[in-house]
Amino acid sequence: MHTEELTEDDVTAVTALWTEAGLTRPWNDPEADFQRAVDGSTSAVLGLRDVDDVVGTVMVGFDGHRGWVYYLAVQARYRREGLGRLLMTAAEEWLGAKGATKVQLMIRRENATALGFYERLAYEEESVIVVSRWLDRSA
Repeated sequence: MHTEELTEDDVTAVTALWTEAGLTRPWNDPEADFQRAVDGSTSAVLGLRDVDDVVGTVMVGFDGHRGWVYYLAVQARYRREGLGRLLMTAAEEWLGAKGATKVQLMIRRENATALGFYERLAYEEESVIVVSRWLDRSA
């Protein structure tokens, strides 16, 4: 298996994986999220392939200050084989090459599995509160 930057040709496989993994939300269009990432100069969707099959993804973005991680997903049949760790290593390397010195991500409080995963990778909870405001509900 190998990781690589995915392209618009992968949108269907990737959004199906994100849906299977429970990462999509009704207010976020996963195809639009994917397209923005692959079109951006400071973002990408990294994929892990088994032959031609996308079995894992991680979306990365660099805001000029920090690196951000989104949509870490591994197909159910490949979980608990170290692929999430492999994807996070690829994400950290991609972000480090862009100049990021810190990687951040958001986890839903009720997602104990994800919290445990990131704790095992030495990620720590920050003492910040994320606030948000919708600018355009149709986006």
